[in-house]
Amino acid sequence: MIVMSTWEDYKKHVRTTNPEIAKDIDEAETLSQIVGTMIERRHTLALSQRELAELCGLPHSSVARIESGKSTPNLSTLLKICKQLDLRFTISPVSQTTSLRK
Repeated sequence: MIVMSTWEDYKKHVRTTNPEIAKDIDEAETLSQIVGTMIERRHTLALSQRELAELCGLPHSSVARIESGKSTPNLSTLLKICKQLDLRFTISPVSQTTSLRK
């Protein structure tokens, strides 16, 4: 029996045993970091979900679903929200490897 006492132990185990699920975990963690930053920034700016939604031209329910993890925003929605929160959305390489994965 394998004993995993932390989330990191579990992720390490999954990465070695099931690469497909490992990809899902990585994607969920990345999205969680993005949404977490958006929520923190909204709070810093003292905006309610409803106020942010109005600034973005989105239904309040869309912002609520994104923040609760019930919905994954498309790129257009993500960029609208980031713009109103004065956040910059950037993309950078994960590693220095220049070869493409297939």
